[in-house]
Amino acid sequence: MQYDFLKQFEDRMRHVGRYVRLITASAQKQIWKDCGFESVDAQMNVLFAVLLFVMEESLKEEICTIDDITAFLDGLNKDHLHRPMGYEECRGLCDFIINTILSNDGRPMFFEAVNFTEGTTQNLPVSFIANKICTQEDGLNRISYYLTDDGYNLMLSTLEIENNMKLSIYEMIFKLHLEKQSYDKAADAVKAVFNQIRIQVQKIEETMRRVRRNALDYSVSEYEAICGENLGTVEKTQKDLKKYREDVRAKERALEKLDIHERALTEKEEENLANLRIIEQYLKRSIEEHQKVLNLHYDLKDLYEKELDLLTRVRYIKRFSIRTDLFEPLTLHPEGLEYLEDFLHPLFSNDPGKIFHPGKVLEPQQPLRRMKQEKEEELLEDGSEEWLEQQKELIRQRLKKYEDSLRVILKQALEEGSEITLQRLNEKLSERPRLKKTAIPEVGIFKEILVEMLRKQRLDLDELEQERQENLTEEPTEFQLGTMLLNLREERKKLKCFEAYRIDDGKTVVFENIPDADGKMKNIHCSNLLIRVTEG
Repeated sequence: MQYDFLKQFEDRMRHVGRYVRLITASAQKQIWKDCGFESVDAQMNVLFAVLLFVMEESLKEEICTIDDITAFLDGLNKDHLHRPMGYEECRGLCDFIINTILSNDGRPMFFEAVNFTEGTTQNLPVSFIANKICTQEDGLNRISYYLTDDGYNLMLSTLEIENNMKLSIYEMIFKLHLEKQSYDKAADAVKAVFNQIRIQVQKIEETMRRVRRNALDYSVSEYEAICGENLGTVEKTQKDLKKYREDVRAKERALEKLDIHERALTEKEEENLANLRIIEQYLKRSIEEHQKVLNLHYDLKDLYEKELDLLTRVRYIKRFSIRTDLFEPLTLHPEGLEYLEDFLHPLFSNDPGKIFHPGKVLEPQQPLRRMKQEKEEELLEDGSEEWLEQQKELIRQRLKKYEDSLRVILKQALEEGSEITLQRLNEKLSERPRLKKTAIPEVGIFKEILVEMLRKQRLDLDELEQERQENLTEEPTEFQLGTMLLNLREERKKLKCFEAYRIDDGKTVVFENIPDADGKMKNIHCSNLLIRVTEG
């Protein structure tokens, strides 16, 4: 009888083994019943909800501690599950899920699979999550959990799609939604494209960590598989992604032009514009992650070859004990010192790495730290308080220039009906020289304001106000767009949102005769921007 249909049986069992180990570790545990989950169905729902939360945090590369998972499960129980569990019970259940079910209490997990092609059995390793030490903002080190390759495959295997086909299918779905102008669905599809590329990046990084630990632990077949996935991802070149991005930008500009020059957008058009901006953002991130895949592919190739080369050299290295093979024989036969060079010669067969420059020893060394400390002490002794006050006053005067400039820009935007282009702003300021001097006091100040606007793009002032109330902040010593907008908001209580986007209309806006820090007159050339101010 022919058994051709069993050729890939081992690969099938690799997927089955993940579910078997998951269910085996979870079944018949009293803690489930203590928390109100009697049936296996209810237990699996909770287990996979926790896995999805860890996957979401892994994709965002955020810290995911046991406290974060407990807070998620506690909120999920209050909103949907409605089991008789408090916070401590949720923490105990999370500890059981993470450490016992998914980590097997720190012991390695295996699934014994039959290889019908070779007629053997093989223990396939199973690992759902891994952990690392992360430092939080409070300075404490915490254990953060993230999904491994097996964990991702477990969550995505129900799609019945090969890894090298997932990206193509997600891209096809995104393209269809984009052509049908279903921008809300296209936004979800482009997120899936980004997530798939991001997963590939994390998989390569995890592979490189495994190779660094022990190259023999990583088989050639696994290396070939991940290289195949990398090449499958790279086949979807940046050219395709950039083309989608250009199409999205064109649709976005068309809606913005309609809103600026012809009529106000309808509610549906506003929603489409917001979704197009989301799509453009994720396409940009996808292009960046695609470049990472390409770079990491070659880094992995070089690393794997280097580690294997080092392992092959180990076989030819003969090791000696300095005490038993060198020191003790020399004490018995001192005449052997004459031939000591023959023994030590192999140590100098390779050129040593350049880690020390003897010529630097003879150069006079300057005690930089001491000189800096002496200057600071002289400064403190000679009118330190007066000097500090002078510095603070200079900072206040400079920040006042930023604030006055931003105030003029906001006022001009509101006079135009909540939004204004940079070109229109230039025209209005050219008619009013005194106002122009306030709006553009220096080249550096105005450029920094524009760069910060483009970097932030959109600021919700209600959220910023709440964040400022919840946190203690010091008096700023440099320009911060969000903080300055909140200060200006005290003058206009209805100010709610600030937005700034680049307009790709091919026009260059030129602000003429602007002084720089040295008082020299210069011209500022920049692309056109759309500045929008929303009032509540």
